[in-house]
Amino acid sequence: MTDPSTGSQTQGPGAEGVRLQKALANAGVASRRVVEQYIVEGRIRVNGRTVTELGTRIDPDSDLIDVDGTAVQLDVSKRYVMLNKPTGVVSTMKDESGRPDLRRFTKDWPERLYNVGRLDAETSGLLILTNDGDLAHVLAHPSFGVTKVYIAKVEGIVTAQTISTLLKGIELEDGPIKADKARLLDSSATGKGGSSLVELTLHSGRNRIVRRMMAAVGHPVSELVRRQFGPLHLGTLPAGKTRELTKIERGALLTLSRQESRENE
Repeated sequence: MTDPSTGSQTQGPGAEGVRLQKALANAGVASRRVVEQYIVEGRIRVNGRTVTELGTRIDPDSDLIDVDGTAVQLDVSKRYVMLNKPTGVVSTMKDESGRPDLRRFTKDWPERLYNVGRLDAETSGLLILTNDGDLAHVLAHPSFGVTKVYIAKVEGIVTAQTISTLLKGIELEDGPIKADKARLLDSSATGKGGSSLVELTLHSGRNRIVRRMMAAVGHPVSELVRRQFGPLHLGTLPAGKTRELTKIERGALLTLSRQESRENE
């Protein structure tokens, strides 16, 4: 059947496809019985339309499902991994110059994983590895502007005026840029002029943007770590370690990806 408000296709009880409760149970959302309760309660949408029929069938390859507004990945072959990339490692699967690359962190996973976006070699922190090409494209493409949070250790004592400048915007060689959020976390004076810790939130995907911004306001970066990517937080994951995203994190990431896709259509 066709939803007249969205034009999306939802297969009725007698149609081909997989029963909705079976597909969601296979995806690890909950048991079939619990999923059936979700359906009755109107907590599940197929292609943006709430469904309440227990006999509803879907096409797992094309239909988009969400539960309580959180997207669900029905393809259980998709893998989503968080890496705390250490410094000295380039964000590529094979570096032609022989530098340390990401292969050491993906070799223990049976799937062929690829990085979503990049962190430069001197920057550590949160990097996503996945075999979900559609999600990787959306989250990495500059036009989608996924928010990232960085902690930068910089040279010198950062003032409130400098924070204000970062928020109002500065001009770089490739155009203007401003931080979505900026705040001073700490500063300490030494005989060499001191140092400061600054937290910057940006949605720009431009190359080495944090380093160039801080250099432009007179505070070159000495250490840089990405603590957050979209809805994901690095937490206590040690440098050089990986872990699979939790079901909640995976849902949040997929929800963001689908929202960005719709807004940029």
